[in-house]
Amino acid sequence: MGDMLSSSSVTVQDKTIYRLQMKGVLVEQGQDENPFVSLMGSVPYSNYAQQETVGLDHILSNIRLAKNDDKILGIWLDGAELAMAPASAKAIRDALLDFKTSGKWIIASAKNFGEGNYYVASVADRICLDPTGSVAWHGLVAQKMYYTRLMEKIGVKMNILKVGTFKSAVEPYFRTSMSEADKMQTKQYLDGIWSEFKTAVGASRHLTVEQLDELADRVMGLQPAEESLKAGLVDTIVYMQDMDSLLRVYAGTEDYNLLTTGKMAQVKRPESKAKDKVAVLYLEGGITDDEGDGIVGKKVVKTLKKIRKNKDIKALVLRVNSPGGSADASEQIWHAVQNIKEDSIPVVVSMGDYAASGGYYISCGADYIYAEPTTITGSIGIFGTIPDVSKLRDKVGIDIDGVATNKHSDMDLMVFKGMTSEEEAIMQSMIERGYDLFTRRCAEGRHVEQDYIKSIAEGRVWLGSKGKEIGIVDEMGNLDDAVSKAVELAGLENYKLVYYPEIKDPYEELLKMLDNTTEEEKLVMKVRTFCSKPRIMALMPEVTIR
Repeated sequence: MGDMLSSSSVTVQDKTIYRLQMKGVLVEQGQDENPFVSLMGSVPYSNYAQQETVGLDHILSNIRLAKNDDKILGIWLDGAELAMAPASAKAIRDALLDFKTSGKWIIASAKNFGEGNYYVASVADRICLDPTGSVAWHGLVAQKMYYTRLMEKIGVKMNILKVGTFKSAVEPYFRTSMSEADKMQTKQYLDGIWSEFKTAVGASRHLTVEQLDELADRVMGLQPAEESLKAGLVDTIVYMQDMDSLLRVYAGTEDYNLLTTGKMAQVKRPESKAKDKVAVLYLEGGITDDEGDGIVGKKVVKTLKKIRKNKDIKALVLRVNSPGGSADASEQIWHAVQNIKEDSIPVVVSMGDYAASGGYYISCGADYIYAEPTTITGSIGIFGTIPDVSKLRDKVGIDIDGVATNKHSDMDLMVFKGMTSEEEAIMQSMIERGYDLFTRRCAEGRHVEQDYIKSIAEGRVWLGSKGKEIGIVDEMGNLDDAVSKAVELAGLENYKLVYYPEIKDPYEELLKMLDNTTEEEKLVMKVRTFCSKPRIMALMPEVTIR
């Protein structure tokens, strides 16, 4: 696969170590180094440190460059504070394993390791732990936050309309705990992720899965550093401030150079002069109709039309990392993708951490679908929510009166007056039509009967590995594999990669750095946002895995 180019250029010097700082929040598409970063330390009350992001594309491209550039001696995985989901962690880990085939070394160091970061670091030739630190190897837990009692206290009732036994995204608004169906599906994919962690770490650290389970039950995160060393989880105990001495030994010189991820991303790569192009479109985040920071339906459709008009583009790869969102926006994106296919342009999907519900909706029409084994996908289902604030209205003393011409002229006021059984039936019928359309799209895309899709749908969430077994995914693989398949389907020999959407303006990113929203305000905004979402949603459950 080709590499992204930067507008500026950095030269790799002799005796260089790639310092991959494992901190921040991992996103699909990285940005150029922001010129305002150095100024943020002087901005009072800035939440920038919480919002700093690093691109998965930059990391993977940099590891590939480090493998092939003779001036780069090895990789230093510095720290263990990178927030990432399991599928992205596996992508980085696989790239590091490929890097090691060059014969170069990897060192990992951190004061404390959590499971995900340790899973990545376990490929290192040497893992270093601070004497005051630990390896928090204690197993995974999936948790949800439920708002039902909060809603009751403020006098708001959520009317829920859905199709699918496993469609649990709405449970936090009418339950106070997980349903048995949700427990089952969550336990299944959580066990799958934990199995991948244990198997991979065990292979790298020469430990059995039984030994790793025993260590987890000992709660290694609360054990002294010496216990992690004795157990074989780490190789060296050293103060992080003294890592320079160890790096000099591995570099074989007192005078080595360091390149960070941001600087490495600015190293110029060979640029293809080919006329034929393969477009890679990143689709990351929640799906909305016409506004938001994630996958905005109108913007994506506009981009897809632009891609379709470019006659030099011979294939399209969709990099999907989304838990879903608006069902209508998902349908609009699906239709725009089908228009591209009508021009005999092959479309291949590469699933990231999530491609569930609406994320699967926009993927299902592709010619070929790749997923990581720990990708969370499926969740083929539809739901609608109508908040009822009649009790809150009564509490604060607001009355509503008026006249209407027809029986259901005031349906738009259900939020204030409540929902009758007849109105509920009408709304449920609309939800079921949406579900029928969703499953029909999946059946058409996967070339199977709709009844089969319905038998595996019901809103159920699957891991990518299971998705291949049941036929909603074609093959396990990463973005590179998806590009290779697109090239194959298009019959290309020479090609150039082009990326969408365009890199964000650093001035827009500056505004995000200055965001002072507290966690309490974000929680309230989350409830308000959910209440104001479109009536028909294709969204997977929101789960925190740690």
